[in-house]
Amino acid sequence: MKKNVLVIGGGGREHALAWKLSQSPRVEKIYVAPGNGGIGRITENIPISATEIEKLAAFASKNAVDVTVVGPDDPLALGIVDAFRARGLRIFGPTKAAAEIEASKTFAKAFMKESGIPTARFEIFSDYEKAKVHLVQCDLPIVVKASGLALGKGVAVCKTTAEAERFLENTMVKKVFGDAGKEVVIEEYLEGQEISIHAFSDGEAYSLFPTAQDHKPIGDGDAGPNTGGMGTIAPVPWVAKESMEKIENSIVKSALKGLAERERTFTGCLYPGLKMTPQGPKVLEFNARFGDPETQSYMRLLKTDLLDVVEACIDGTLSGLKVEWDPGYAACIVLASGGYPGKYKKGKIITGVDEAEKVSGVVVFHAGTKEENGKLHTSGGRVLGVTAYAEDLKEALRRAYEGVSKIHFDGMQYRKDIGAKALG
Repeated sequence: MKKNVLVIGGGGREHALAWKLSQSPRVEKIYVAPGNGGIGRITENIPISATEIEKLAAFASKNAVDVTVVGPDDPLALGIVDAFRARGLRIFGPTKAAAEIEASKTFAKAFMKESGIPTARFEIFSDYEKAKVHLVQCDLPIVVKASGLALGKGVAVCKTTAEAERFLENTMVKKVFGDAGKEVVIEEYLEGQEISIHAFSDGEAYSLFPTAQDHKPIGDGDAGPNTGGMGTIAPVPWVAKESMEKIENSIVKSALKGLAERERTFTGCLYPGLKMTPQGPKVLEFNARFGDPETQSYMRLLKTDLLDVVEACIDGTLSGLKVEWDPGYAACIVLASGGYPGKYKKGKIITGVDEAEKVSGVVVFHAGTKEENGKLHTSGGRVLGVTAYAEDLKEALRRAYEGVSKIHFDGMQYRKDIGAKALG
C-alpha cells in the first residue's frame, strides 16, 4: 500500500527530503508544512508553521498521513514526536527528552563529560557577571555559545577578550537570541577542520552516512560571522578509515548508548559536528536532526529509498536494512540574501533556476523562496542551495558553480571557496 507523507519545515533541507521521498515508488502523496516556493512546484505546501504542533497533528490525522518526517530543531525541542506518538501517529525523529542533546548545550556538554565523549574543555554560566570574570582568565581564541537554539548563529569564536565580552553581553544581557541565551557555555577553541557526521538510528541499531563538511562563516576563507551554513561537500576525501572507526565507537555509539541509559532513547537522525584536532576527533555540538545544508548534498548520494530508512527507524528494524550510498561526490553552494546573516530585504525577483538545472548533474533546492504571480521571489536569508553530483569532487564543485552562474537576484551573495580545503 502506498503511503502519505508529511514533511515538517520549509527550508532547503525539507525541499531535499521531499525531493528524495518523491522518488519512492511507495509514496502516494507528500505534504510539506509550511514549505516554500520550490517545494510547491513538486508537492503540496500546507500553511502551518513547523512549531504549531497541535495543528500539524490534527492535519496528519485528518489527511490520513502515514509517516511524518521532521526537518528543523524547534519542533523536536517542543516535543512534536511525543505529541504525535500520543495520537498514535508515526513520526521520524527523537522525543523531547532525547532532542535535548541539541536543544540545551549545557545538557549536551555535561552529558559528553559523563559519557567520556571527547569534547572541548568548558564551563557553564547562568550569571552574566561570573561569566565575564571567567572570560578574562581564558586563553585566546575562546568560544562562547548560547545554550539554547539560535538558528546556528548563537556561537562566536572570539579572537580578543573584548570581542568575547561583546558577544556575551549581546547574548545574556541584550538577549539577541532570546531565551536561548539565558545560559552560556564558554569553552576552549579547538584547532582543526570541521566535519559533519550523521547517523540514522532506531534506538538500538544505527547506520552512518558518508562524512560531510559544512562551511559556516559567511565569507571566503572562513571570514565573518557564522551562518546556518553556506555550502557543503560529501564525502570528505581526507577523512581516514581509522578516524571514522574512532568517531563511530567513541562518539556515535557512546552517545546513543548514553542516551538510552538515561531513558532518552534516540530515534531519527543524530548529527554530531566535529573538529578533527591533532589529538583526534572532538565534538563541537550534537544536533538531533538532519543538517542543513548537509542534507542537500546527502540526498544527492542516498541510493536506498528514504521512506524505507525512515520506517525502519520508526519500527526498530534498521539492523535488517542495508542503507546504500552512491560512490561519487555531491556539493551544495548556498545563495544568500545581501546582508545575511544580519538584516536583509525580502521580495527580490529570482531568475535562472531552470537554466541552472540544465547543467549536467545539477539540482537546485529552495530554502527562502516564495512564488507570486508565476515569479520566484526571495523570502529568507539563505535562498537557494545549488547542488551537483559527479564521480569526483572537483567536477561536482565545477558543475555546482556553473549552476550558480546562471542564477541572479539583487544582493545575491555566496562563497566561492566551498570544498577548496578538501581539494588541498
